[in-house]
Amino acid sequence: MKDTDVFKVLADKQRRDILVLLKNGQMNAGDIAYRMGLTPAALSYHLKQLKAADLITENKQKNFVYYKINTAVFDELILWIRQFVQPSARLG
Repeated sequence: MKDTDVFKVLADKQRRDILVLLKNGQMNAGDIAYRMGLTPAALSYHLKQLKAADLITENKQKNFVYYKINTAVFDELILWIRQFVQPSARLG
């Protein structure tokens, strides 16, 4: 994970909603903005925050930039969170 506070980035509902949109595969910024009802400027801000936290990656294809979830960061988060779950709770 990068130095950006992942939890602070995830605290914003719109950014979490963007991640939910991306869980089914990559999308371009125009499609994300349309589905979220966000202005390009607002979406750009949220994408910048998500990229800074390494929660998403971008892939340029011709005239479009596609965004997708970086699952490696979520794997790290899950491992970190698991340390707080008691072993007996994980078994049941």
